[in-house]
Amino acid sequence: MSETRHYGPGSDGGARHWAVAMSLIQTAKLNGVNPLAWLTDVLERIVPGRTKRHELHTLLPWNWKTEKAAPALAAAA
Repeated sequence: MSETRHYGPGSDGGARHWAVAMSLIQTAKLNGVNPLAWLTDVLERIVPGRTKRHELHTLLPWNWKTEKAAPALAAAA
């Protein structure tokens, strides 16, 4: 018999993936960030390599929020 990995509902792998996703979403919400906007932007930066390893801290929700607000504040001044 071959081992099959299941990541759907009811599996340990699926539960771990769901826990990671919910942790990311709730962390964004707790920091006043729209989770969909944040995750979309973060993935668009990481996947093509636009954000380097030493810059990953800028993608955390609490840093991302201030980075997104900075251009708006500068334009308002």
